[in-house]
Amino acid sequence: MKILVVGGGGREHALVWKLAQSPRVTCLYAAPGNAGISGLAECVDISAENIEGLVHFALDNEIDLTVVGPEAPLCAGIVDLFHDNGLRVFGPNQKAAELEGSKSFCKHLMRKHAIPTAEFEVFENTEQAKAYLENVSVPVVVKADGLAAGKGVYVAQTVEEASEAIDSIMLEKKFGEAGNRVVIEECLQGQEASIIMFVDGRTIAPLPAAQDHKPIGEGDSGPNTGGMGAYSPTPFVKGRLESQIEREILIPIVHALNQDDRPYSGVLYAGLMITSEGAKVLEFNCRFGDPETQPLLVRMKTDLLDVIEAVVDQRLEDMAPIEWDPRPSVCVVMASGGYPGSYTNGFPITGIEDAEAMEDVHVFHAGTSQQGSSVVTSGGRVLGVTALGVDIKQAMEQCYQAVGKINFEAAIYRKDIGVKALK
Repeated sequence: MKILVVGGGGREHALVWKLAQSPRVTCLYAAPGNAGISGLAECVDISAENIEGLVHFALDNEIDLTVVGPEAPLCAGIVDLFHDNGLRVFGPNQKAAELEGSKSFCKHLMRKHAIPTAEFEVFENTEQAKAYLENVSVPVVVKADGLAAGKGVYVAQTVEEASEAIDSIMLEKKFGEAGNRVVIEECLQGQEASIIMFVDGRTIAPLPAAQDHKPIGEGDSGPNTGGMGAYSPTPFVKGRLESQIEREILIPIVHALNQDDRPYSGVLYAGLMITSEGAKVLEFNCRFGDPETQPLLVRMKTDLLDVIEAVVDQRLEDMAPIEWDPRPSVCVVMASGGYPGSYTNGFPITGIEDAEAMEDVHVFHAGTSQQGSSVVTSGGRVLGVTALGVDIKQAMEQCYQAVGKINFEAAIYRKDIGVKALK
C-alpha cells in the first residue's frame, strides 16, 4: 500500500516510524516531513495546510490511504475534500473536527449532554469578559476559542492576570482569529491525564492513559507550550476510574457528536483532569496528541495500519484488542531556547546517533531540517527523546541519559518528566 502522512512534527515522525513497520506498506510519503522522517519516507515539499496540493499529490501518485497528523488541516476540511475526490483518508471531517476547532462549541456540547467538565462562560466582548471576572473566584482559566497550537490557554492566579490574558487574546490578537472569542472557566485541581481513542463512528478503542506536561518549566511552572514531555501508562488511571471515564466521557461524546449530525471517525483525544470528584474534561482534540503519541506508539505491538484501516472501514468492533508492551515509556522534548516565545533556528544538532544506539531509545524529530550533511534546528520543539524501561524510574533514567548525549545551542528541556508517576 502507498501511504501518505500529512505533517512534519514529532507526532508525524512517530506515526511514520510505526507505519513503516507494517509489512503491507510498500511506499511511504510525508508532507512536508522533517529530517528524521526523511530516513523512513519520501518527504514531499507540500505544507500540511495546502489541502488542494495534497489532494493533487494523492491523486497523481495513486495514494491508497492518507493519515492526517495536525489539527489545522482537519479543521480546514481536508477529509471532506479527500472524500470528494474519492480518496481514502484517516481523520474526522470538518464538522466533527470543530470539537477542537472551537472550544466554545465543545463546551456547549458537553453542557448539553452532561459530560463532566469545568463550569464556563463564553465571551465575544472584552468588557463583558472582564466584568464576569468580578463574580468568579480565582484562579481561573482563560482560553482562546480557536486553534492556537496548544498555547492559547492561560491559568490566571489573580483577576489582574485574567484581565491581561483577555487583552492578550482579544485585543492584541496574540493568536489571531482564534482569539475572537474567549472561554473563561473554573480552574480544576488534580492530576492531568490524556486518553486517546480510535473511533469509527460507532465503536471506540481507547489507548492506555498518558500524561502530558504542558508548562515550559519544572514543577509545571511558566507559560504553556505544545507539550514538553509525556509518559505512559499513568499509574493513577485504572480500574474504577477507567470505567468512569469510558462510561461518562468517551462513549457519551461519540453519541453526542452523532446526535449533532457530526459522526466522528479517526482519533479522538480527551484531555482530562482527575479531580476529587472523578475525571472532568479539559479539552477534546481531533488528532493524536503530541508528545503523547511518541511514548504510546513505542509501546504499541499491533500493526498501526490494521487499526487505521479498521477505523476508515468502520469495522473496529471486529478487530482483536490492541496489544501493548507492558513496559512504560517516557518522552522528553528538547526545545529551542526562548520557546514558547521567540527563538533562533538553524543550530546544528549532534549526538542523535549516539542516543539512538542505546537500547530501547528512539529519537523522534519535531522541528528539524537537513542542511547539507547536518541536521539543524527548525522549530520550537526540536526532538522527542523516547525510552522504554522495566518501570517508570528506569524509563526516565534511560531517557535522560539519551538526552544527555544530544547537543544543540541553547537547548532546553524539563528535568522532571515522569516524576508524578513516582509519587
